[in-house]
Amino acid sequence: MIGTMNQPSPLDSPLQPTCRFCASPLSRTFIDLGMSPLCQTHVEPAQLQQSETFYPLHALVCDQCFLVQLRQFVQPADIFSEYAYFSSFSSSWVEHARQFADMAISRFGLASTSRVVEVASNDGYLLQHFVARGIPVLGIEPAANVARHAVERGVPSVVEFLGEDTGRAIARQHGHADLVIGNNVLAHVPDINDFVRGLQALLAPDGVITMEFPHLQRLIEGSQFDTIYHEHFSYLSFTTVEQIFAAHGLTLFDVEELPTHGGSLRIFARHAGAVQRAIGPRVVELRERERALGYRSLAPYADFAASARNIKNALLEFLIGAKRAGKSVAGYGAPGKGNTLLNYCGIRTDYLDFTVDANPYKQGKYTPGTRIPILAPDALRTARPDYVLILPWNLKTEIVAQAAYIREWGGRFVVPIPSLQVIEP
Repeated sequence: MIGTMNQPSPLDSPLQPTCRFCASPLSRTFIDLGMSPLCQTHVEPAQLQQSETFYPLHALVCDQCFLVQLRQFVQPADIFSEYAYFSSFSSSWVEHARQFADMAISRFGLASTSRVVEVASNDGYLLQHFVARGIPVLGIEPAANVARHAVERGVPSVVEFLGEDTGRAIARQHGHADLVIGNNVLAHVPDINDFVRGLQALLAPDGVITMEFPHLQRLIEGSQFDTIYHEHFSYLSFTTVEQIFAAHGLTLFDVEELPTHGGSLRIFARHAGAVQRAIGPRVVELRERERALGYRSLAPYADFAASARNIKNALLEFLIGAKRAGKSVAGYGAPGKGNTLLNYCGIRTDYLDFTVDANPYKQGKYTPGTRIPILAPDALRTARPDYVLILPWNLKTEIVAQAAYIREWGGRFVVPIPSLQVIEP
């Protein structure tokens, strides 16, 4: 059943910001992307004559624990209580979830006597695969509009933000979890210490936590500045995550490197005392690699802003050239990363006629800040644009296959990151 939400954490002090993990003063800039609205607050037609609130999109790096982070300017409830992102609209992501479920069931011996809990369970895209195998599940999802879809597909869900108090309450009511899952949520929590304590409180004595999140190393190496937006409070290296989990009695015993979201990590954690799960070689290797690359110093963070400026200049030069040549350009997708890109580059309908998205929740609205119309995918067939700019570039393979029909009129795809690429369908 759907429950009620906890009160989220307080906002940052307007004075000297401090690290959300270790509380050290923050003064080092990672990248300053200017001012931007919340990336999932799509504009309704009736709101076009109204102003939007813009917030600083200025990422800092802690010079003690090296956590890259944004300051908190809004409450999580203002972002996540009603959310426009539904995981099930990406077929490749649903397949990723199915493969994970098969792996976890086999590796950890999950059965009908087990319990699986997912934090930020969205519309049930992942837990449905455990339900199909007869394994009891519970979703924890703060967005009530999204959680309703999960319940409709047979995934019991509570509408909550996870923290230590919530974790203890859910464990008392539903039992501790043999497997706690969190895909692309660790970066979304402003109080990361309280969140990890919540994971620890949920976990059975011999249980396992798996978390997936974009890997900071891949973000930097791939110039993925558009993955920085207000919904992502933290940008995580393996080294820093290992520190955070250890501070709350959890040990990382395995890690996988994944291609999702431009390069992600899947970590495996257990209670520090559950030594029967030995720390594996992949943990040691990745820890050493990040040390060798300098992730416990400020060096890797220094040139990131310059690479973002180069991408911005290249994209604007392409769009200006296309327009001068009389070409039409449309977008594909309306993801959070796309809104960072559009706002940072100042791209509006003078460069991008419209964008399309498969999510009906976004269709008929406008992109935050830049006010570009969001239409259904069939609009591409009607408009027949010369170029289609793929905003969720991490899904470019899926999108190029789905919209290969643009070859009928000679259309081509454009991918902006990590460098500008024009793709023949």
